[in-house]
Amino acid sequence: MTPAPKNPDEPSPAQLLRVIACEIAVREISFAIARSRNIADVDFLDQGYHDTPVSSRARIQQRIDAVPAGKYDAILLGYGLCSNILVGLTTAHTPLVIPRAHDCITFFLGSKERYQQFFASHPGSYYYTAGWLECRRRRGRADELLQATRMDLLPNYQEWVEKYGEDQAQYLAEVMGGWSQNYGRGVLISFDFTQDLGLREQVQRLCDARGWKFEEVEGDLRLLQHWLDGDWPDEDFQIVRPGEKVVATYNEKIIGVQPAAGA
Repeated sequence: MTPAPKNPDEPSPAQLLRVIACEIAVREISFAIARSRNIADVDFLDQGYHDTPVSSRARIQQRIDAVPAGKYDAILLGYGLCSNILVGLTTAHTPLVIPRAHDCITFFLGSKERYQQFFASHPGSYYYTAGWLECRRRRGRADELLQATRMDLLPNYQEWVEKYGEDQAQYLAEVMGGWSQNYGRGVLISFDFTQDLGLREQVQRLCDARGWKFEEVEGDLRLLQHWLDGDWPDEDFQIVRPGEKVVATYNEKIIGVQPAAGA
């Protein structure tokens, strides 16, 4: 029996997606999921994973490997290249979909092009979002928001002590603790749904304490919305298929793929 032709006006069925993402984007991703017709099972990982890229990459790979075969249409990774945390990731059966982004600021500005424009026109800017502020509170560090001290480096500090000894760890903390000297402006990326969270006042206090200028810019969820809606043009997203691994491209594409070992 010949099947009836499909009505081109009939919507395609919703996709079932597995989302593995950094908790720094929990509000923005949740908002985009609520607007998407697709169904998303979400696994938000501790923002502290960025502090140790090598071990964190292994943990992200474990989350990918735990996804059952045949259940999801795609696995969406909510990470930018972020200190090469994505490099080497593979998938055994379900395609990975990754935004082309140097870091998560691209997610909040809407595209890698807008990110690059802001980077060029706003040198010396440190970007703040709801997630940046809230992750520190989740990790029990709300009282240190006004400080740029060794506390900012705690996820690395104990590893440095074990690897290099206390004296060298203190030296590294002092050097790394001077990161704020490279910035002169704090930029809050805000959205309509974050206006009642008191973020502006928090970031203004941070900027005042560090002697920075304060600026607020409007965020853009286009990239995250397309990601969750299943709209994945090559210029904005890298699809990683079974037998491939993620590589850094060091060009405008940011990430690419190569055959995985043994593929």
